[in-house]
Amino acid sequence: MDQSRIRNFSIIAHIDHGKSTLADRLMLHCGAIDERSFKNQLLDDMDLERERGITIKASAVRLTYKANDGKEYLFNLIDTPGHVDFTYEVEKSLKACEGALLIIDASQGVESQTVANYFLAISNNLEILPVINKIDIANIDPNEAARQFKEILKFKEEDIQRVSAKEGLNIDKLFEKIVSFIPSPYGDPGKPLKALIFDMKYDVYKGVVIFIRVIDGKIGIGTRIRLMHMNKEFTVEGMGYYSPFDAKTKELGAGEVGYITCNVRDPKEVRVGDTVTDVTDPCAEPLEGYRQLKPLVFCGVYPVTADEYMELRTAIDKLRLSDPSFTYEPETSESFGHGFRCGFLGLLHMEVVQERLEREYNLNLVLTTPNVGYRYETKAGVMTDIENPSQLPNMSDVKSVEEPYLKVSVLTPVNCMDAVMELAKRKRGIYVKSEFISDRMRVVYDIPLAEVIVDFNDMVKSATRGYGSIDYEFTGYRAAPIAKLDILINDEACDAFACLVHKDRAYEKGAALCDKLKELIPAQLFDIRIQASCDGRIIASSRIKSMGKNVTAKCYGGDISRKRKLWEKQKEGKKKLKQIGRVEVPQAAFLAALKI
Repeated sequence: MDQSRIRNFSIIAHIDHGKSTLADRLMLHCGAIDERSFKNQLLDDMDLERERGITIKASAVRLTYKANDGKEYLFNLIDTPGHVDFTYEVEKSLKACEGALLIIDASQGVESQTVANYFLAISNNLEILPVINKIDIANIDPNEAARQFKEILKFKEEDIQRVSAKEGLNIDKLFEKIVSFIPSPYGDPGKPLKALIFDMKYDVYKGVVIFIRVIDGKIGIGTRIRLMHMNKEFTVEGMGYYSPFDAKTKELGAGEVGYITCNVRDPKEVRVGDTVTDVTDPCAEPLEGYRQLKPLVFCGVYPVTADEYMELRTAIDKLRLSDPSFTYEPETSESFGHGFRCGFLGLLHMEVVQERLEREYNLNLVLTTPNVGYRYETKAGVMTDIENPSQLPNMSDVKSVEEPYLKVSVLTPVNCMDAVMELAKRKRGIYVKSEFISDRMRVVYDIPLAEVIVDFNDMVKSATRGYGSIDYEFTGYRAAPIAKLDILINDEACDAFACLVHKDRAYEKGAALCDKLKELIPAQLFDIRIQASCDGRIIASSRIKSMGKNVTAKCYGGDISRKRKLWEKQKEGKKKLKQIGRVEVPQAAFLAALKI
């Protein structure tokens, strides 16, 4: 198609502001889907996305729209996630676009992630079209949301679109505005092929499916291509696009978005952000690609049975194609054997990866207690990163330990500001600034990552009665009194529960872990001692009494000495069990440890 009639844009917004519903409404308006499909959040095709009600993976779809001027336009639309843990998906999508629809909920207004996505789009030099969604809600004032758009993000009144994705209000106007506001793609069809890989997935029949945005030139079936960063060569065997159903094509030109297949079976041979070019007529310079995000949370992932290790390895390789924001490397645990130390962008990201591995690849997994990545300086002046608590050496060799900090921005109603500031102080936050944003307050604190990842967002929602929202960014490391907390079960250290904690919180966390394990580990034929150890001393303990077994049930009458002999024999047997018995720890105990 003529390049001047192509529009490439993403839909970005805070969580639950209606991105996926608007994407469905745009598809319905173009005739890509029918009324029956509209209610189904069609682009959220994972069961996990439907169950949780969130978008996890960005989804690209091609639409054809006939404008009021009689011309036909091609829209390449990418629906993106809203949760801060999936920011990398948004970043990947924006690199393949010239514009973005920035959505806000008419009843909620501008929130933290709205501002974060705005600046992410600005950094990619995109044209941003402001859209107020959910104007059909009773007793709300869209003019107030428009005022926030103008005051906080400096949008012009004539650019702000007011729509209802659910009811289809003003969708015609939005389409016409997209045509006039978002620029057509840059790039030269006459230059050598240059295309960006912005996403991938694994298909059992096709191998690796590579999603590309063609910048210059064109690509067709039979083209011999080179991946410039990986320095690999393949032949294009199939290509197409989603509209939103799979459609085949023979060629993709400059400015177009689609997928190619090259019978690539090894997921390690391709990577997101690489540049695709023609072997016979290559482009001079590769594209910049994507920055590699630093994982914030680390945990061990192990198969329940050792013979599933190779299946887990293959599954992780394939899953990382569609989610390159998590990292992994092999490791061995005394408790679980061979597995992987994986890095994630947050706890929700970790839970999603675990569920996808278990559902999509039929695995049964155990995850260890998550830790954030610390680093320490030896007395010789060498700085070393720690992803696993077992990597921390004896403290006599360590000069200092540093923990990661986040700059946390909380947008809150003014009357809830005191509660938010008190919460931030409890989380060891360091005050940075506070300012009025329209009729709300923006409070900024530097808070240790370890204090934020588990429950800070839930606590903010509670403190602000649901009106608060948070955004955060990694700022660096600061020295802190960090110690290793070990959990001993019958004097044997269980490395799956080991974690690094601030010394002021060591007793609190150790006692909570001991109490929780006492609830969850079933009684066995011998006493179980659960102890928390920090800096070489026991700081908390619990005890699970042995389960009773009536060994004298078959003794009917007779001399009492018969029963006493059986009781003595049972006592000796329990002593032996205690020496050689291994405690069975249920999976629920590991999951509960995550929440503490």
